[in-house]
Amino acid sequence: MKSLLIIFIVFLSQMSLQASAQEITEGKEYQVIKAQADQGSVVQVYEFFSYACGHCYDFHPLIESWAAKPREGVQFNYIPAIFNEQMIPLAKLFYTLEEMQLLKTVHHQVYDAIHEKRVNLLTDKKIFNWAKKNDLIKFKEFEKLYKSFGIDAKVKKSTQLTRAYRIPGTPYVTVRGKYITGPSMVLRPEGGVDPIRFIGTLNTLIEKD
Repeated sequence: MKSLLIIFIVFLSQMSLQASAQEITEGKEYQVIKAQADQGSVVQVYEFFSYACGHCYDFHPLIESWAAKPREGVQFNYIPAIFNEQMIPLAKLFYTLEEMQLLKTVHHQVYDAIHEKRVNLLTDKKIFNWAKKNDLIKFKEFEKLYKSFGIDAKVKKSTQLTRAYRIPGTPYVTVRGKYITGPSMVLRPEGGVDPIRFIGTLNTLIEKD
């Protein structure tokens, strides 16, 4: 049932890519971030997420499908949101997989391990135990990177961005460092996320000054 739902969501997201700009209202579908705007000509789009977040897990197929065919002049990045020290191990896991160029193959596995298999990955020790059993991960390299200053620096930047962009929870998406939206802000009248309208909102914010 879960796989059928994911296929359906991805199908809707592909349809939505063809949608034209739509009318959106500040305070409803998006908010203005009282922080610094991104510099340069490239439009930066960040998804602030947490592997432990069930809503992020459900939202992932939609945002992944949208990001798979990036618009010209747009760069998409996943940013692990960090609100407290308990969220650091999963952020370090993400950045270690990114550094090892394993996101395409293992990113989904982390989500599935937590939300389908109910594996606890909330501590360094539990992450190491899981990584040792994963055939796609060279554990010695993984462990060295996980404990490195480079990964710690990325975690520090994630913490700063989470605060600077005033991220209220997960998942949320920022555009240009000026706007923030999220699936919880774009709902159907009868309830539930409107995936096509969300993608339309995201595309409209990209075109917005």
